[in-house]
Amino acid sequence: MRVVVVFFSSNNRERILNLSRALARGVESQGHQVDIVDGNKDINTKLTIYRYIVVGAEQISTLGGKIPRQVSHFLNSSGMVSGKRCFAFVPKSVFGAGKALSRLMKGMEKEGMYLKNSAIFTSPQEAEEVAKRLHIS
Repeated sequence: MRVVVVFFSSNNRERILNLSRALARGVESQGHQVDIVDGNKDINTKLTIYRYIVVGAEQISTLGGKIPRQVSHFLNSSGMVSGKRCFAFVPKSVFGAGKALSRLMKGMEKEGMYLKNSAIFTSPQEAEEVAKRLHIS
């Protein structure tokens, strides 16, 4: 099955990129084909061909749990995503990670995506272990 991991960074691109790569490794270990897309740079990518979509975003404010505006713009212009099964994640932060995850999930559900699971990750190792246990098929 084709799976895509889309990530949106604000300040620390390397942190969310490492989490995305770890998720991709975990999903690939199940035998799926995985692509990684930088939502900030690859703005014309269409997600229609993917059966499972993983979306991650880094919060842009320390306390408010806000996520980048590009998330909603990207999902809105990325083709047919309505009805697709998906997974949402954010990196752990001192404050606001739960609120950021909630906002990310709300934005994904607004586009009609079927949210199967979500997580707040503290490390790439944790992300890879969770991805190995995701029920994708």
